Amino acid sequence: MIFAERLRSFPRHSFIVIVSAIVFGLAVTTPSASTDIDGRHRHHQRDRSWIASWGASPQAPFPGGLSMTGFTDQTLRQIVFTSLGGDFVRVRFTNEFSDRPLNIGAAQVAIAAPNGAIEAGSERALTFGGQSSITIVPNAQVASDPVRLQVPDIGELAVDIYLPGSTGPVTWHSVSRRTTYISSVGNHVGEPLLPTSSTIQSYFFLKSVEVRAAERTGVVVAFGDSITDGPGSTPDTNNTYPNQLARLLAASHGRLKMAALNQGLAGNRLLASFIGGGQNAQARFDRDVLSQPGVTHLIVLIGLNDIFFTGGMAADQVIAGQKQLIIRAHAQGIKVYGGTLTPVRVTGILEADRQTINEWIRTSGEYDAIIDFDAAIRDPNNPTIILPAYNSGDNIHPNDIGYEAMAQAAYAVLRRDLN
Repeated sequence: MIFAERLRSFPRHSFIVIVSAIVFGLAVTTPSASTDIDGRHRHHQRDRSWIASWGASPQAPFPGGLSMTGFTDQTLRQIVFTSLGGDFVRVRFTNEFSDRPLNIGAAQVAIAAPNGAIEAGSERALTFGGQSSITIVPNAQVASDPVRLQVPDIGELAVDIYLPGSTGPVTWHSVSRRTTYISSVGNHVGEPLLPTSSTIQSYFFLKSVEVRAAERTGVVVAFGDSITDGPGSTPDTNNTYPNQLARLLAASHGRLKMAALNQGLAGNRLLASFIGGGQNAQARFDRDVLSQPGVTHLIVLIGLNDIFFTGGMAADQVIAGQKQLIIRAHAQGIKVYGGTLTPVRVTGILEADRQTINEWIRTSGEYDAIIDFDAAIRDPNNPTIILPAYNSGDNIHPNDIGYEAMAQAAYAVLRRDLN
């Protein structure tokens, strides 16, 4: 009873700080000047909350290539798209698919400028429990301390990481459609232009970027395979369908502001894991959706890879798998939208399975609402293919305007919840 009375007497923000210390396993103290959340600002904590503004699903390294060899005494500059802004920012780093510790010697966040540069004066050193470096144990993640930075809606941040030792095989996200800059030897964190030895369109060690946003803010997670991840969109333009959806949401003036998070993973399947496509959607669902701060809505668009790969699943197995995602999301109070599977130029039993799944999505009533991506991008004269104007050229992935059509279809449904 004494403990209960003391617990009830705690200020609400103190309770949040204590719980955060337990969850993240970090040294959390009364906010100091380094984070610029001092006593003058504490009363605002009740009115604001942390949300994920950007994210990328972590995956294990591929055999061969950079994800297996990793980095040695190098600095990475990675550009991320912020769907919704705020006045403070923190970054989550991940070592979830490694069997060795990851040493981060220094890290920084800044407003990104063109061609891998950073906006002068926006640089903010990242700390971890007040320390400028951290070691992330295998199979774990960490969150940086928050720093004051006016992060814009529909903007870009540059995240620098110095890796002083040899990383070995890395936790990464293989398809980013964003250029990552890899330095020559040494710590180059914060330099206006990184001395770049190579570039690649993948993310490394980054899980999410979170901002402290205004009250009445939601997050919609776009959860799926490569069609969500964005192959076929123009690199460095932020034209995947979740990014284009974020622009539409940011331009809305309803009662609810909403961020859009891209948790697509190229090659991903709902029910089966394989090295090129990461953990199956059921296995990664808690990490990539339910654990994201501020999630209120979810778009499910997955199942194509399950039925189209050799030895794939039948339609009823995919339907059963989608039902499980719905149950788990609803248990967390998340509204779930079912996305119909898009055409990929096949016929016969595979196309029949796609149609069976889409019919169930449209008519079963299991989802809270339906986003008909199939209708949005198919050729009305040949519904088994993408409209030629929307086709990136591989008959599977849309191009920029095809992804725009998908974003418009999603926004038409989501905007009902914004007002």
